[in-house]
Amino acid sequence: MTAQYVLNYGSSLRPILVVEDNDMDLDFCLQAFEEHAIANPVIACRDGDEAMAFIDAHGDPHDPRFPLLVLLDLRLPKIDGIEVLRHARKQPNWQLVPVVVMTTSSDNADVKAAYQEGANSYILKPVDFSRFSEVVRHIKVYWILSNEPPFGPTGGG
Repeated sequence: MTAQYVLNYGSSLRPILVVEDNDMDLDFCLQAFEEHAIANPVIACRDGDEAMAFIDAHGDPHDPRFPLLVLLDLRLPKIDGIEVLRHARKQPNWQLVPVVVMTTSSDNADVKAAYQEGANSYILKPVDFSRFSEVVRHIKVYWILSNEPPFGPTGGG
């Protein structure tokens, strides 16, 4: 498996990187992105190993695949999300990329570890689509429309 575009391929906007192994959760995410007219391309990594390889391969803000935002699950095969986050934060340009942890874990140790490793936000994943869609709407309003990204909104740097 390798990271792949799963939505809006060809847009000049910076992509959103979704690191998610659960097919249903990825499908909810993509449906919600479409419902809320998120125009950014979406790139999916399906496990921690794939996400770390993506981070290593795309460290230059001028790279069109360098993300605007990362949505990161914690419970991933091969390498867990905390390790992925730790790895990302060791890369100079990736230190500035907003990372929103979206997970089913409400364990206080997970929340604390995510923030200690540099997460910008921690969201519990809703299990039904309407609530999931509402979370995505909030992500769009804040992280895509309101937040000023460190490298600009397009892949040109």
